[in-house]
Amino acid sequence: MTKTVAETIRDVLKEKSVEVDCFYCRELEALTVKSYDCLIAGGPTMAFRPSMGITEFLNNLTSGEFSGKKATVFDTQLQMLVSGNATKGIEKKLKSLGFDLFKSPLVVYVESKGKGTWQFKSGELEKAKIWAQEVAKELSA
Repeated sequence: MTKTVAETIRDVLKEKSVEVDCFYCRELEALTVKSYDCLIAGGPTMAFRPSMGITEFLNNLTSGEFSGKKATVFDTQLQMLVSGNATKGIEKKLKSLGFDLFKSPLVVYVESKGKGTWQFKSGELEKAKIWAQEVAKELSA
């Protein structure tokens, strides 16, 4: 589900002529991140916080090397009072690394179809597309 959101964001940014790459966090090395002007980091909310994959990735980045670089975040989660929120933890870590958070986070809600199968709640991918259009506009300004 999170991969689909990331790819949706990537596709909208490309449509808006923003140069963009899309990686699974375990495929991206910390040195590579420094070469980008902006980082859009996201992951699923797992056990009330960001997944281990995105947490480990962010923990491997060196503080202070990203001063002046832009960042924003997204997550996928269940729409429940007790589901937690990955964006808060990701934002906190990005701020500590020196990133300038320039856009409110995107939260995309998913729901169970039963037996470990998930789907987006109605309208959630459209919400992600609108958010990505806003990101493109801010990056182009």
